[in-house]
Amino acid sequence: MEIKVRRVVLRHLQMELKSPFTTSFGSFQKKEFILVEAVDEDGVSGWGESVAFSSPWYNEETVKTNWHIIEDFLLPLLFQAPIAHPEELRQRFSIIRKNQMAKAAVEGAVWDLFAKKQALPLHKALGGNKHSIEVGVSIGIQKSVDDLLRIVERYVQAGYRRIKIKIKPGWDVGVVREVRRRFPDVPLMADANSAYSLADIDRLKALDEFQLMMIEQPLASDDIVDHAALQSQIKTPVCLDESICSAEDARKAIQLGSCRIINIKIGRVGGLTEAKRIHDICQKNGIPVWCGGMLEAGVGRAHNIAITTLENFTLPGDTAASSHYWEKDIIVPEVVVRNGMITVPEQPGIGYEVDRRQVDIYTSYAKVYRP
Repeated sequence: MEIKVRRVVLRHLQMELKSPFTTSFGSFQKKEFILVEAVDEDGVSGWGESVAFSSPWYNEETVKTNWHIIEDFLLPLLFQAPIAHPEELRQRFSIIRKNQMAKAAVEGAVWDLFAKKQALPLHKALGGNKHSIEVGVSIGIQKSVDDLLRIVERYVQAGYRRIKIKIKPGWDVGVVREVRRRFPDVPLMADANSAYSLADIDRLKALDEFQLMMIEQPLASDDIVDHAALQSQIKTPVCLDESICSAEDARKAIQLGSCRIINIKIGRVGGLTEAKRIHDICQKNGIPVWCGGMLEAGVGRAHNIAITTLENFTLPGDTAASSHYWEKDIIVPEVVVRNGMITVPEQPGIGYEVDRRQVDIYTSYAKVYRP
Protein backbone atom coordinates (compact mmCIF):
# COMPACT_ATOMS: atom_id res chain seq x y z
CA MET A 1 0.00 0.00 0.00
CA GLU A 2 1.43 3.33 -1.06
CA ILE A 3 0.85 6.56 0.83
CA LYS A 4 0.10 9.55 -1.37
CA VAL A 5 0.19 12.74 0.69
CA ARG A 6 -2.14 15.22 -0.98
CA ARG A 7 -2.09 18.01 1.56
CA VAL A 8 0.03 19.13 4.50
CA VAL A 9 -1.13 21.71 7.04
CA LEU A 10 1.45 23.47 9.19
CA ARG A 11 0.11 25.16 12.30
CA HIS A 12 2.04 27.44 14.64
CA LEU A 13 0.80 26.83 18.20
CA GLN A 14 1.59 28.48 21.51
CA MET A 15 0.72 26.90 24.84
CA GLU A 16 1.37 28.19 28.34
CA LEU A 17 3.03 25.87 30.84
CA LYS A 18 1.42 25.49 34.25
CA SER A 19 4.64 26.70 35.82
CA PRO A 20 8.05 27.84 34.52
CA PHE A 21 10.49 25.08 33.60
CA THR A 22 14.11 26.01 34.36
CA THR A 23 17.31 24.26 33.26
CA SER A 24 20.97 25.25 33.17
CA PHE A 25 20.42 26.97 29.81
CA GLY A 26 17.15 28.83 30.26
CA SER A 27 13.67 29.16 31.71
CA PHE A 28 10.41 28.54 29.83
CA GLN A 29 6.89 29.76 30.58
CA LYS A 30 5.40 29.31 27.11
CA LYS A 31 6.03 26.66 24.48
CA GLU A 32 5.57 27.51 20.82
CA PHE A 33 5.79 24.70 18.31
CA ILE A 34 4.71 23.49 14.88
CA LEU A 35 1.97 20.90 14.44
CA VAL A 36 2.17 18.96 11.17
CA GLU A 37 -0.91 17.36 9.62
CA ALA A 38 -0.35 15.13 6.58
CA VAL A 39 -3.53 14.19 4.68
CA ASP A 40 -3.70 11.42 2.08
CA GLU A 41 -5.97 10.99 -0.94
CA ASP A 42 -8.62 9.31 1.24
CA GLY A 43 -8.73 12.22 3.68
CA VAL A 44 -6.93 10.35 6.47
CA SER A 45 -4.75 12.59 8.66
CA GLY A 46 -1.42 11.78 10.26
CA TRP A 47 0.03 14.06 12.94
CA GLY A 48 3.56 15.11 13.88
CA GLU A 49 4.96 17.72 16.25
CA SER A 50 8.14 19.77 16.06
CA VAL A 51 9.92 19.94 19.43
CA ALA A 52 12.25 22.82 18.57
CA PHE A 53 12.23 25.73 21.01
CA SER A 54 11.83 29.43 20.25
CA SER A 55 15.55 30.05 20.70
CA PRO A 56 18.56 27.83 19.84
CA TRP A 57 19.50 26.93 23.42
CA TYR A 58 19.01 23.15 23.20
CA ASN A 59 20.47 22.82 19.72
CA GLU A 60 20.76 25.00 16.64
CA GLU A 61 17.13 24.56 15.57
CA THR A 62 14.26 26.92 16.35
CA VAL A 63 10.56 27.07 15.55
CA LYS A 64 11.24 29.58 12.77
CA THR A 65 14.06 27.58 11.19
CA ASN A 66 11.91 24.42 11.35
CA TRP A 67 9.08 26.13 9.49
CA HIS A 68 11.53 27.31 6.82
CA ILE A 69 13.13 23.89 6.39
CA ILE A 70 9.79 22.06 6.31
CA GLU A 71 8.16 24.52 3.90
CA ASP A 72 11.04 25.07 1.49
CA PHE A 73 12.84 21.73 1.51
CA LEU A 74 11.12 18.80 3.23
CA LEU A 75 7.61 19.17 1.83
CA PRO A 76 8.84 19.34 -1.79
CA LEU A 77 10.76 16.12 -1.10
CA LEU A 78 7.72 14.56 0.57
CA PHE A 79 5.52 15.39 -2.41
CA GLN A 80 8.05 14.01 -4.93
CA ALA A 81 6.67 10.49 -4.94
CA PRO A 82 4.33 8.14 -3.06
CA ILE A 83 5.71 6.41 0.04
CA ALA A 84 5.60 2.64 0.55
CA HIS A 85 6.94 2.90 4.10
CA PRO A 86 7.84 5.85 6.38
CA GLU A 87 11.41 4.54 6.71
CA GLU A 88 11.97 5.69 3.11
CA LEU A 89 11.89 9.31 4.28
CA ARG A 90 15.18 8.92 6.13
CA GLN A 91 16.98 8.45 2.82
CA ARG A 92 14.81 10.94 0.94
CA PHE A 93 15.51 13.66 3.51
CA SER A 94 19.23 12.81 3.79
CA ILE A 95 20.22 15.45 1.22
CA ILE A 96 19.25 18.04 3.85
CA ARG A 97 21.99 18.34 6.47
CA LYS A 98 20.97 18.15 10.15
CA ASN A 99 17.65 19.92 10.89
CA GLN A 100 16.67 16.77 12.76
CA MET A 101 13.64 18.24 14.55
CA ALA A 102 12.14 19.49 11.30
CA LYS A 103 12.62 16.05 9.72
CA ALA A 104 11.17 14.27 12.74
CA ALA A 105 8.01 16.39 12.68
CA VAL A 106 7.23 15.53 9.07
CA GLU A 107 8.28 11.90 9.37
CA GLY A 108 6.18 11.51 12.51
CA ALA A 109 3.05 12.65 10.67
CA VAL A 110 3.74 10.09 7.94
CA TRP A 111 4.33 7.31 10.50
CA ASP A 112 0.95 8.11 12.11
CA LEU A 113 -0.73 8.13 8.69
CA PHE A 114 0.97 4.85 7.72
CA ALA A 115 -0.14 3.13 10.94
CA LYS A 116 -3.72 4.31 10.45
CA LYS A 117 -3.77 3.02 6.86
CA GLN A 118 -2.50 -0.34 8.15
CA ALA A 119 -5.15 -0.28 10.93
CA LEU A 120 -2.33 -0.69 13.45
CA PRO A 121 -1.44 1.18 16.63
CA LEU A 122 1.73 3.17 15.98
CA HIS A 123 3.67 1.18 18.58
CA LYS A 124 2.94 -2.08 16.73
CA ALA A 125 3.87 -0.53 13.39
CA LEU A 126 7.23 0.33 15.01
CA GLY A 127 7.68 -3.21 16.36
CA GLY A 128 6.89 -2.45 20.00
CA ASN A 129 5.42 -5.12 22.25
CA LYS A 130 4.49 -3.46 25.56
CA HIS A 131 0.97 -2.77 26.80
CA SER A 132 2.14 -0.25 29.39
CA ILE A 133 5.30 1.77 29.98
CA GLU A 134 7.10 3.03 33.08
CA VAL A 135 7.56 6.76 33.32
CA GLY A 136 9.43 9.21 35.48
CA VAL A 137 9.24 12.96 35.80
CA SER A 138 11.68 15.77 35.06
CA ILE A 139 11.82 18.63 37.57
CA GLY A 140 13.43 21.92 36.65
CA ILE A 141 15.70 24.08 38.82
CA GLN A 142 13.67 25.68 41.61
CA LYS A 143 13.96 28.89 43.61
CA SER A 144 14.92 26.98 46.75
CA VAL A 145 15.77 23.48 47.92
CA ASP A 146 12.60 23.43 50.01
CA ASP A 147 10.53 24.14 46.89
CA LEU A 148 12.30 21.29 45.10
CA LEU A 149 11.71 18.86 47.97
CA ARG A 150 8.01 19.68 48.03
CA ILE A 151 7.73 18.99 44.30
CA VAL A 152 9.70 15.74 44.55
CA GLU A 153 7.42 14.66 47.40
CA ARG A 154 4.35 15.27 45.24
CA TYR A 155 5.62 13.13 42.39
CA VAL A 156 6.94 10.36 44.62
CA GLN A 157 3.50 10.13 46.20
CA ALA A 158 1.95 10.08 42.72
CA GLY A 159 3.96 6.93 42.00
CA TYR A 160 6.39 8.12 39.31
CA ARG A 161 9.05 5.45 38.78
CA ARG A 162 12.03 7.80 38.90
CA ILE A 163 12.79 11.44 39.61
CA LYS A 164 15.06 13.57 37.41
CA ILE A 165 16.34 16.86 38.76
CA LYS A 166 18.15 19.51 36.76
CA ILE A 167 21.57 20.60 38.04
CA LYS A 168 24.16 23.26 37.22
CA PRO A 169 27.27 24.63 38.97
CA GLY A 170 26.11 26.03 42.29
CA TRP A 171 22.95 23.90 42.22
CA ASP A 172 24.29 20.38 42.30
CA VAL A 173 26.03 18.39 45.06
CA GLY A 174 24.33 20.10 48.01
CA VAL A 175 20.94 19.93 46.32
CA VAL A 176 21.28 16.25 45.40
CA ARG A 177 22.43 15.53 48.96
CA GLU A 178 19.25 17.07 50.38
CA VAL A 179 17.01 15.19 47.95
CA ARG A 180 18.75 11.91 48.71
CA ARG A 181 18.58 12.55 52.47
CA ARG A 182 14.82 13.10 52.27
CA PHE A 183 14.22 10.30 49.75
CA PRO A 184 16.90 7.64 50.37
CA ASP A 185 15.31 4.97 48.18
CA VAL A 186 13.77 6.86 45.27
CA PRO A 187 15.34 6.17 41.85
CA LEU A 188 17.07 9.48 41.24
CA MET A 189 19.05 10.99 38.38
CA ALA A 190 20.61 14.37 37.60
CA ASP A 191 20.55 16.21 34.28
CA ALA A 192 23.27 18.78 33.66
CA ASN A 193 22.41 19.89 30.11
CA SER A 194 26.12 20.33 29.28
CA ALA A 195 26.79 22.71 32.19
CA TYR A 196 30.20 21.25 33.19
CA SER A 197 33.67 20.54 31.81
CA LEU A 198 36.45 18.15 32.83
CA ALA A 199 37.73 20.93 35.08
CA ASP A 200 34.70 20.11 37.27
CA ILE A 201 35.58 16.43 37.62
CA ASP A 202 35.94 16.54 41.41
CA ARG A 203 32.46 18.02 41.72
CA LEU A 204 31.06 15.35 39.42
CA LYS A 205 32.89 12.62 41.34
CA ALA A 206 31.23 13.93 44.51
CA LEU A 207 27.88 12.81 43.08
CA ASP A 208 29.00 9.16 43.27
CA GLU A 209 28.01 8.90 46.92
CA PHE A 210 24.31 9.40 46.15
CA GLN A 211 23.72 6.21 44.13
CA LEU A 212 22.24 8.05 41.19
CA MET A 213 20.79 6.05 38.31
CA MET A 214 22.82 8.29 35.99
CA ILE A 215 24.09 11.79 35.32
CA GLU A 216 22.78 13.03 32.00
CA GLN A 217 24.92 15.02 29.54
CA PRO A 218 27.33 16.59 32.05
CA LEU A 219 29.81 17.86 29.42
CA ALA A 220 29.63 19.67 26.06
CA SER A 221 26.63 19.01 23.86
CA ASP A 222 28.74 17.79 20.93
CA ASP A 223 31.31 15.80 22.91
CA ILE A 224 31.97 12.08 23.20
CA VAL A 225 35.73 12.16 23.89
CA ASP A 226 35.75 14.00 27.23
CA HIS A 227 32.70 12.03 28.33
CA ALA A 228 34.76 8.85 27.87
CA ALA A 229 37.45 10.32 30.12
CA LEU A 230 34.84 11.30 32.69
CA GLN A 231 33.07 7.94 32.64
CA SER A 232 36.36 6.17 33.30
CA GLN A 233 36.82 8.20 36.50
CA ILE A 234 33.35 8.21 38.06
CA LYS A 235 31.12 5.40 39.27
CA THR A 236 27.83 7.04 38.31
CA PRO A 237 26.71 5.97 34.82
CA VAL A 238 26.96 8.74 32.26
CA CYS A 239 23.91 9.10 30.02
CA LEU A 240 24.33 10.92 26.73
CA ASP A 241 21.57 13.12 25.34
CA GLU A 242 22.56 16.06 23.12
CA SER A 243 25.71 14.29 21.89
CA ILE A 244 23.72 11.53 20.18
CA CYS A 245 22.05 12.76 16.98
CA SER A 246 22.25 9.56 14.93
CA ALA A 247 22.87 5.84 15.08
CA GLU A 248 26.46 6.52 14.00
CA ASP A 249 26.93 8.86 16.97
CA ALA A 250 25.65 6.11 19.25
CA ARG A 251 28.00 3.53 17.74
CA LYS A 252 31.03 5.77 18.20
CA ALA A 253 30.11 6.76 21.77
CA ILE A 254 29.64 3.13 22.76
CA GLN A 255 32.95 2.17 21.12
CA LEU A 256 34.78 4.93 23.03
CA GLY A 257 33.11 4.07 26.36
CA SER A 258 31.60 7.55 26.58
CA CYS A 259 28.46 6.40 28.38
CA ARG A 260 26.60 3.47 29.90
CA ILE A 261 23.11 4.74 29.03
CA ILE A 262 21.61 6.69 26.11
CA ASN A 263 18.58 8.97 26.12
CA ILE A 264 16.67 8.79 22.83
CA LYS A 265 14.66 11.85 21.82
CA ILE A 266 12.77 11.43 18.57
CA GLY A 267 13.20 15.07 17.55
CA ARG A 268 16.89 15.22 18.36
CA VAL A 269 17.75 12.21 16.20
CA GLY A 270 15.61 13.04 13.15
CA GLY A 271 12.57 10.83 13.62
CA LEU A 272 11.17 7.48 14.64
CA THR A 273 13.19 5.56 12.05
CA GLU A 274 16.54 6.79 13.37
CA ALA A 275 15.32 6.35 16.94
CA LYS A 276 14.69 2.68 16.16
CA ARG A 277 18.18 2.33 14.66
CA ILE A 278 19.77 3.82 17.78
CA HIS A 279 17.66 1.50 19.94
CA ASP A 280 18.88 -1.52 17.97
CA ILE A 281 22.57 -0.56 18.21
CA CYS A 282 22.26 0.01 21.95
CA GLN A 283 20.43 -3.26 22.46
CA LYS A 284 23.13 -5.15 20.56
CA ASN A 285 25.79 -3.60 22.80
CA GLY A 286 24.00 -3.95 26.14
CA ILE A 287 23.37 -0.20 26.55
CA PRO A 288 19.91 0.53 28.03
CA VAL A 289 17.90 3.41 26.60
CA TRP A 290 15.03 5.61 27.71
CA CYS A 291 12.87 8.26 26.07
CA GLY A 292 13.61 11.88 26.90
CA GLY A 293 11.11 14.72 26.87
CA MET A 294 11.07 18.13 25.20
CA LEU A 295 7.99 19.66 26.84
CA GLU A 296 5.83 18.04 24.17
CA ALA A 297 2.15 18.63 23.69
CA GLY A 298 -0.10 15.62 23.17
CA VAL A 299 0.96 14.60 19.66
CA GLY A 300 4.66 14.51 20.50
CA ARG A 301 3.86 12.80 23.80
CA ALA A 302 1.94 10.09 21.92
CA HIS A 303 4.93 9.43 19.65
CA ASN A 304 7.14 9.11 22.74
CA ILE A 305 4.78 6.53 24.22
CA ALA A 306 4.88 4.51 20.99
CA ILE A 307 8.68 4.39 20.70
CA THR A 308 9.05 3.47 24.38
CA THR A 309 7.30 0.14 23.72
CA LEU A 310 10.45 -1.16 21.99
CA GLU A 311 12.21 -3.86 23.99
CA ASN A 312 15.40 -2.04 25.02
CA PHE A 313 13.59 0.96 26.54
CA THR A 314 14.17 -0.53 29.98
CA LEU A 315 14.46 2.68 32.05
CA PRO A 316 11.57 5.04 32.88
CA GLY A 317 11.37 7.97 30.46
CA ASP A 318 10.30 11.60 30.77
CA THR A 319 6.81 11.11 29.36
CA ALA A 320 4.85 12.54 32.28
CA ALA A 321 1.09 13.08 32.23
CA SER A 322 -0.40 15.88 30.14
CA SER A 323 -1.57 17.55 33.35
CA HIS A 324 2.04 17.85 34.54
CA TYR A 325 2.56 20.60 31.95
CA TRP A 326 -0.76 21.80 30.53
CA GLU A 327 -4.14 23.01 31.77
CA LYS A 328 -5.62 21.41 28.65
CA ASP A 329 -3.74 19.33 26.09
CA ILE A 330 -4.50 19.02 22.35
CA ILE A 331 -5.43 15.32 22.41
CA VAL A 332 -8.41 13.31 23.68
CA PRO A 333 -8.08 11.55 26.00
CA GLU A 334 -5.11 13.27 27.58
CA VAL A 335 -2.08 11.21 28.64
CA VAL A 336 -2.69 9.89 32.14
CA VAL A 337 -0.15 8.34 34.51
CA ARG A 338 -1.32 5.88 37.15
CA ASN A 339 1.23 4.65 39.69
CA GLY A 340 4.06 5.59 37.36
CA MET A 341 2.62 3.74 34.37
CA ILE A 342 1.00 4.80 31.10
CA THR A 343 -1.31 2.38 29.34
CA VAL A 344 -0.33 2.20 25.67
CA PRO A 345 -3.32 3.00 23.43
CA GLU A 346 -4.43 0.31 20.99
CA GLN A 347 -6.34 2.49 18.51
CA PRO A 348 -4.80 2.89 15.03
CA GLY A 349 -2.04 5.47 14.67
CA ILE A 350 -0.92 7.47 17.68
CA GLY A 351 -3.96 6.20 19.56
CA TYR A 352 -5.31 9.59 20.60
CA GLU A 353 -7.73 11.91 18.81
CA VAL A 354 -6.43 15.39 18.05
CA ASP A 355 -8.80 17.93 19.61
CA ARG A 356 -9.18 20.26 16.64
CA ARG A 357 -11.16 22.80 18.64
CA GLN A 358 -8.36 23.08 21.20
CA VAL A 359 -5.77 23.18 18.43
CA ASP A 360 -7.61 26.13 16.90
CA ILE A 361 -7.56 27.96 20.24
CA TYR A 362 -3.76 27.60 20.49
CA THR A 363 -3.03 28.27 16.80
CA SER A 364 -1.42 31.60 15.88
CA TYR A 365 -1.37 30.93 12.14
CA ALA A 366 -1.58 28.06 9.68
CA LYS A 367 -0.73 27.33 6.07
CA VAL A 368 -1.82 24.60 3.65
CA TYR A 369 0.58 22.99 1.15
CA ARG A 370 -0.20 20.77 -1.85
CA PRO A 371 1.98 19.03 -4.45
